[in-house]
Order: sequence, then C-alpha cells, then structure tokens
Amino acid sequence: MKVIEITSREFREKQRAYFELADKGEKVIIKRGKKQAYILTPIHSNDLQISPEMEKKIQMAVQEAKVEYGTKKSKLKKN
Repeated sequence: MKVIEITSREFREKQRAYFELADKGEKVIIKRGKKQAYILTPIHSNDLQISPEMEKKIQMAVQEAKVEYGTKKSKLKKN
C-alpha cells in the first residue's frame, strides 16, 4: 500500500483521482495547514448498517430520554 500526502488545494483540484486511489486501497492523507491532516477512507454499505444489538441500545436510549425529559422539544433542555 502506497501512502500519498497531498495538500487540501491539490485534493480540491483532483478530487476524482484521489477518490479512485483510495478506492484502490491507497492511503491518501490530506494535509490542511501544518497541524491538521485527514485520511481519505472509503466506506462500504455494510459499514453503515446498524446491528440488531445497536438498534436495541438506541431504542432503550430513546425511551430513557422520553422518561427523563418528556416528549416535547421544549423539555429537552435539562437545567
């Protein structure tokens, strides 16, 4: 795997090429200034699916929030 470091300007100018490189497994690092950097990583459809266990945790959290804060938006801010 090849590591490619580019500036944010280079990324903006040639986005398609860098997306294609990331799709092929290349590690693309986008530098923004001297202190910030980002890695371009493809996400696949199975990365976006919620497992049944996570779905249960989400539903439980929603129910707990309803009990504690109520269902009206104005009550969502707890003092």
